[in-house]
Amino acid sequence: MIVLGLSAFYHDSAAALVRDGAIVAAAQQERFSRRKHDSGFPAEAAAYCLDEAGVTLDDVDYIGFYDKPLLTFNRLLETYLAFAPAGLPSFVKSIPMWVKEKVFQKSLLVKGLNGLGRGTADEKKLLFGFHHHSHAASAFYPSPFDDAAVLVMDAVGEWATTSLGLGRGKDLTLLKEIRFPHSLGMLYSAFTYYLGFKVNDGEYKVMGLAPYGEPRYAQAIYDNLIDVKADGSFRLNMDFFDYCTGLTMTNGRFDRLFGGAPRKPAEPLTQRHMDLARSVQAVTEDIVLSLCRALHAETGQRNLCLAGGVALNCVANGRILRQGPFENLWIQPAAGDAGAALGVALAITHTVGGSERVFDGRDGMNGAYLGPAFDAAGIGADLDRLGAVRRDLDDDALFETVARALADQKVVGWFQGRMEFGPRALGNRSILADAGAPAMQRLLNLKIKYREGFRPFAPAVLREDMAEYFAMDLDTPYMLLVAPVREDRLRDLSEDDGRRQGLEKLDVVRSDIPAVTHVDCSARIQTVHADTNARFHRLLKAFKRHTGRAVLVNTSFNVRDEPIVCTPGDAYGCFMATEMDVLVLGNTILFKGEQ
Repeated sequence: MIVLGLSAFYHDSAAALVRDGAIVAAAQQERFSRRKHDSGFPAEAAAYCLDEAGVTLDDVDYIGFYDKPLLTFNRLLETYLAFAPAGLPSFVKSIPMWVKEKVFQKSLLVKGLNGLGRGTADEKKLLFGFHHHSHAASAFYPSPFDDAAVLVMDAVGEWATTSLGLGRGKDLTLLKEIRFPHSLGMLYSAFTYYLGFKVNDGEYKVMGLAPYGEPRYAQAIYDNLIDVKADGSFRLNMDFFDYCTGLTMTNGRFDRLFGGAPRKPAEPLTQRHMDLARSVQAVTEDIVLSLCRALHAETGQRNLCLAGGVALNCVANGRILRQGPFENLWIQPAAGDAGAALGVALAITHTVGGSERVFDGRDGMNGAYLGPAFDAAGIGADLDRLGAVRRDLDDDALFETVARALADQKVVGWFQGRMEFGPRALGNRSILADAGAPAMQRLLNLKIKYREGFRPFAPAVLREDMAEYFAMDLDTPYMLLVAPVREDRLRDLSEDDGRRQGLEKLDVVRSDIPAVTHVDCSARIQTVHADTNARFHRLLKAFKRHTGRAVLVNTSFNVRDEPIVCTPGDAYGCFMATEMDVLVLGNTILFKGEQ
């Protein structure tokens, strides 16, 4: 059975293809269109998936769409009516688009697919899943567990904002839900907006900013914004929010509670902003832990699967692992709406198709390396067209040359194999650097990524050496867990360093891997495994021979406000537009000074 899954028309459109229960391909549309968080029909992503599988639309048994547009339309109408007349401006802006396009998505989807030039899509093959069931399926079916509790948390999908479920074999059931407008994702996004960052994009920034502050406003959040019950269920006080009726997330009452108007993006960050970030992060973590405890009590499960945008909060995930009741945790690496395209395809495969799940001791995501790959001929042709000066090396020479460059504190663009699915670069579309260089974090932020200087970088570490650096010893291949750096790796701080406040903390060297040690002495870890990424594993081993360290900075191969690179041409453009020193594509190497 062949199933094509799609997500589109909100944010992070994507396509995925599943054949007989195995994931063949998955990719976000933004990587092809070069528009970050592209919400349009995923034409190029769908075409790629069909081509990768070697099939046409005529060969596809079912086409799945990740949610039910009419239910979302129903939510919008009911919300506008419930808050009338306050919601009139938002109603006037959004309803015409819904009536014109989104209500009639079946015809839009069929038209989009038939425009690919890859066979004909039969409307009878098109099935619509529930948004949160698609998320849950994306987490449970590829997980390494035969049975597991499932927790989905995001802003909203149709009506649901939080769903608790149970998976057994090929059966997946959602047991309970919290409904819009009461949403943990919306609460976090409200603070993202208030702190001057983009909603659905800047939540990572709030999480990265939080350790610079103190949770001074946490009690104010509990007292005024959210009522949390013992089982983790909650209700928001909508008097402080404007997302139901207006075109902003928060309102004047919210401003008065927290001491001022929303921060403008160009304004400097103050200690107050950092304290607000820490406060909403602390509240979010506590609520997630309460939900996990309630889910464990209800299901009695040892295993937990997570999906939905809130599941990308890797600090909260780390607390679930350390303090939660579950023995094992697996998180869908494409936890946001992109991953729901995969989820609906898997749900159809195992329900309508009746396919049994097959286990081999690993998850079914193939390391998340599910996107396009480019062979040596294609790489060479692209680079020659761009006038690049390049050299082709055999493996021995390549790994030695790159490891030596990294040891010399050069910044390397690393482009290998199949592109990653999801928001993280995991060693195939990565920018790499020496984690032991004290100035590297600042250099990468300011001269390579062109982003805020406070944002941390993640370490990629050999799986077999993980416990030598971090207070955690388990597989975390998708960079979705935060753990402390080992105490014997930390440095004693001087009195002056200990007294630093806010962004002054950024300049303190806290460990012997300072470029990946955040101000709270934590790190968002990727373990690198020889069986899922042999080339990245080999590079880390070569780097360790030169330096004694099995850890590299691994950040996504892109600059601020651009998607991760997809093609060799994308990679060369990013290389030339930044102060990167070396670019490696397959076995081809380029040095900036020679271009």
